[in-house]
Amino acid sequence: MKIKQGDYVLLYLDKRRKYLVKVVPGKEFHTHKGILRLDDVEGKEYGDIVKTHLGVSFRILKPLLLDYVKKFKRGTQVIYPKDAALMIVMAGIGPGSRVVEAGTGTGVLTALLAHFVKPHGLVYSYDISKKNLENAKRNLKAVGLDRWVVLKLGDVTEEIEEKNVDAVFLDLPSPWLAVENSYRALRHGGIFVSFSPTINQVEKTVEALKSQDFIDYDAVEVILRRYKVERGSTRPETFMIGHTGYIVFARKP
Repeated sequence: MKIKQGDYVLLYLDKRRKYLVKVVPGKEFHTHKGILRLDDVEGKEYGDIVKTHLGVSFRILKPLLLDYVKKFKRGTQVIYPKDAALMIVMAGIGPGSRVVEAGTGTGVLTALLAHFVKPHGLVYSYDISKKNLENAKRNLKAVGLDRWVVLKLGDVTEEIEEKNVDAVFLDLPSPWLAVENSYRALRHGGIFVSFSPTINQVEKTVEALKSQDFIDYDAVEVILRRYKVERGSTRPETFMIGHTGYIVFARKP
């Protein structure tokens, strides 16, 4: 597939230096390794090499969704891919799923959910901040996923309008306050998922789930450890992202 004007490409120098760039005629991309003319990218194919004026080679890659969401304009803390991946898989999200999410925040989890529910599903994403919703709308539109998301200004601890949804995802300071409304919104067999940074939040959420007759509840933490791989000296990397949060799952019988 040849790259054309308006396409986004990932310019890859090495593992730490990769840049998401839109191909605009006449524009230049400036790096510490030299200037790269975007006119030189147009007409090439993904996997090709393009060089800066200093002769440094960049590989042209097709961006993944994760490459896009990493560049979202952020106003709130986002859920890490390691956590989002488990949340989506454990909730059984797929094409055609109907999902309620709160709060929207920057829209990173919203975009990932939309990617998996399309082409026939929908994500109903609530936030109490109009500013967050406006930012998320721009981010979702930039990656072409806005048509699978309904952004809603509202508080799910007071009301969830949707019924018979497949899953409810909560990233809130007090998720236990939305457990009763989540139960009402879910179809039978639907999945409740919440993400919380502290264990006290987990305790209160699980207590609320028990009182509401949810079953099959579980609480987990995902730890991801990267390795520095070199022949004869492979070892874990010195620095890592440790605790990010706890995930609670439950099922409506």
